[in-house]
Amino acid sequence: MLGTGLIKGLTVTAKNFVGSFHDPARFVTTQYPEERTTLPESFRNFPFLVHDGDQAIDGLRCVACKICENECPPQCIYIIPERDERGRPAKKPRVFDIDVSVCMSCQICVEVCPFDAIKMDQQYEIATPERFASLLLHREQLAKPNAYFHQIHPTEAAEVDARLAAMKRAAEEKKAAAAPKPPAPSAPTV
Repeated sequence: MLGTGLIKGLTVTAKNFVGSFHDPARFVTTQYPEERTTLPESFRNFPFLVHDGDQAIDGLRCVACKICENECPPQCIYIIPERDERGRPAKKPRVFDIDVSVCMSCQICVEVCPFDAIKMDQQYEIATPERFASLLLHREQLAKPNAYFHQIHPTEAAEVDARLAAMKRAAEEKKAAAAPKPPAPSAPTV
């Protein structure tokens, strides 16, 4: 019959309209920005750098290996490694910038990082009237504690921490096995 679909649609709309007066769970509109919806754990936006401990820059997990920079499809990651007094690269970035005006949130940088140093953030309110400098995030702006990572992605953060702890334990056992053993005490002579 002609118009049956229209009548079904209006019935669903009428049920939700009347039901929303009795059940707040039926509200389909959120009064943003006064009200915020809880984001699902799988929601992602732009990357951030994870650091351990209280020192944001010194505690960065990033070792400036530049794998993420090389794999980034839009080439929006810029890394310059720190140098020691002899000019050799140190295992931390002196410059780590992400141009979020170019980033397409593909998460490839996260997937290729062997140190679990870069993760996807859920912060989406970064709009600015300035196009260039405000959207180029520096190392200090990108560094966020591991506790923040646990807050926004608790399941993944627990897995990463367990994996890093197992790797650290295996490295310590390997180092202890490779260390020279002290000579056995000689038997006393009679």
